[in-house]
Amino acid sequence: MMTASAPTQEQVDAIAKELAPDVVGIRFKADFDWYGDPALHFKVILSDDASRSVRLLETSQRVREKVKEGLKLSDSERIPYFRFRSKSEQVKIEDACWE
Repeated sequence: MMTASAPTQEQVDAIAKELAPDVVGIRFKADFDWYGDPALHFKVILSDDASRSVRLLETSQRVREKVKEGLKLSDSERIPYFRFRSKSEQVKIEDACWE
């Protein structure tokens, strides 16, 4: 497998814009997973509408596919991990690392 460099926040922001209005923002961190393997941890803030239970599965699958495709993660040894939160959850929690 080829080793690809970590993506930039600008690349991730461009993908988030393509997924708007369902995606409010995406932040990521190049790090390691709990096994010590190279990983990319994505934190995705979804609109409240996209977070509704009837839409969440479709929306989260679409986000995963678009990010993996847009960043060519199939060419990377880094394993992508995704966490999702709604806009209203983020406002309530005020977690700075999601901003």
